[in-house]
Amino acid sequence: MSEHEASSALAGALIVAGFEGPVLDRDTANALAAGRRAGLILFRRNIVSVEQVRALTTEIVRVAGNGPSPFVCVDQEGGRVARLAAPVVELPPMRVLGDIGDPALSRRAGEIVGRELAALGFNVDFAPVLDVDSNPENPVIGDRSFGRDAERVTSLAIPFGEGLESAGVLACGKHFPGHGDTDKDSHFDLPVVRQPALRLRAVELPPFAAAAARLGSFMTAHVVYEALDPDVPATLSGAIVTDLLRGELGFSGVLFSDDLEMRALADRYDIEDSAVEAVRAGCDVLLVCQHHDLAERAHAALVEEIEHDARFRQRAVEARARSEAARRRFPARPAASATELARVFDESGGRELADEIARRRS
Repeated sequence: MSEHEASSALAGALIVAGFEGPVLDRDTANALAAGRRAGLILFRRNIVSVEQVRALTTEIVRVAGNGPSPFVCVDQEGGRVARLAAPVVELPPMRVLGDIGDPALSRRAGEIVGRELAALGFNVDFAPVLDVDSNPENPVIGDRSFGRDAERVTSLAIPFGEGLESAGVLACGKHFPGHGDTDKDSHFDLPVVRQPALRLRAVELPPFAAAAARLGSFMTAHVVYEALDPDVPATLSGAIVTDLLRGELGFSGVLFSDDLEMRALADRYDIEDSAVEAVRAGCDVLLVCQHHDLAERAHAALVEEIEHDARFRQRAVEARARSEAARRRFPARPAASATELARVFDESGGRELADEIARRRS
């Protein structure tokens, strides 16, 4: 392998991308096979049926070839953020589990979701939300949060994530260091949190501090926290994602960026700059969730920086090590057949869980 090929593979280990449609297109397949992607993320646009998803994830794993399993990711929180419908268990918003207040039920819900996702070939679920729903004007979190206080979120969100991981699916606590006290949606604008540091440490940070040693991955927030770093969003802030998360909270898992195509970043930074600065700040895996050309541009920018900055190369090596350790710990293993997949859904306990949640919420 030439030096440039090695740099390309190193950069590729830091990118998870989205794609269009229910089958793996040629460009995405080529990028995955060539090592320019660590994995892929599926959205509703990629999903027709559970059997089609199983066939698609089987193809993703095949194309990725030997070595660590690819990340095969999905956002399956429950409520309004759920890419998969029945026969996958259909959970209500996590606020319902928060209101019930039973950590054992929350863990069981995570385990059942994880069991079903694993059979479909997913090895990452971008859940649970660790944000505290502290701002009634928040347009994006709301009932996705387990509650309006840090103690309730901590006691119920973490068991959900542990349930996922017990079933073989990497959980991802989001959105560090907390998206609950915003009045803008980072999909469309750049939120700014102006709370003092003491307030952030009392409300936003406790669920993440408690989860740091218990969940395998976190996701950053595209939010400016003036008391922590007034200059850049958390995704691009070394003060937040390295000094605070790694240094103070002791988090050693994989750190995903939120989607670099979200307008909170995309309206202010070229993809090349946001990709490089997110990795430099301390992110390990970058999400580029829609456009193939933007994922390719992010990859090229990482390669260039790796080849011209020895310190950045070392940061990328560290990020790859975390990424690959998680991919080995949580390999994507889709069910071998439609029959096996159907058996998993028949035996998962999803229907009984949904019935119990409905009974206990009333």
